Amino acid sequence: MPQKIDPQLRSDALQNRERILQVAIAELTRSVDVPLSAIAKKAGVGQATFYRNFPSRDALVWEVYRHEMAQVADLADQLLQTSPPQQALREWMDRLARYAMTKAGLAEALRQASNPSECSEESRYAPVIGAAQRLLQANEEAGTIRSGVTTDDFFLAIAGIWQIDSKGDWQPRLTRLMDLVMDGLRAGAPGRAS
Repeated sequence: MPQKIDPQLRSDALQNRERILQVAIAELTRSVDVPLSAIAKKAGVGQATFYRNFPSRDALVWEVYRHEMAQVADLADQLLQTSPPQQALREWMDRLARYAMTKAGLAEALRQASNPSECSEESRYAPVIGAAQRLLQANEEAGTIRSGVTTDDFFLAIAGIWQIDSKGDWQPRLTRLMDLVMDGLRAGAPGRAS
């Protein structure tokens, strides 16, 4: 479960928390074994401030994950407000795929976190699944993808991104894979010319 943030927190306390999260994202992505004291120091906060916000490594790791997933999910709504549905879906797929490729270290930190109850199975994926659903629905209504594509279909179709080696030259391969998925989603779309 995501940590509950006291709505009464002072703005400087919220800024401290946000700085800790930003530093933790960068540091955990680089090295799963980064000492918490190093994260606190780079964030410019004392140990007491750090542990008041994140009482354990697991709490920090799961909150970083929740924070990152919320940002990926929020992007879907921003894109739907500023772009046609098909373009919004494609850009969001790219962002999700790039997130998966560049956060390999964070994935290892999540695997090592000993208390997954910090972030339940449902809450781990709900924001991203909801974002995908909104994008698919907007595209189906616009006639830009085939009808009846579920979020399960979508995530199974893009699952190949987790098979690409993040240490190699992954960008061209990732682009090609996302292009293939988009072609498949558009095949049979009612708005597509025969």
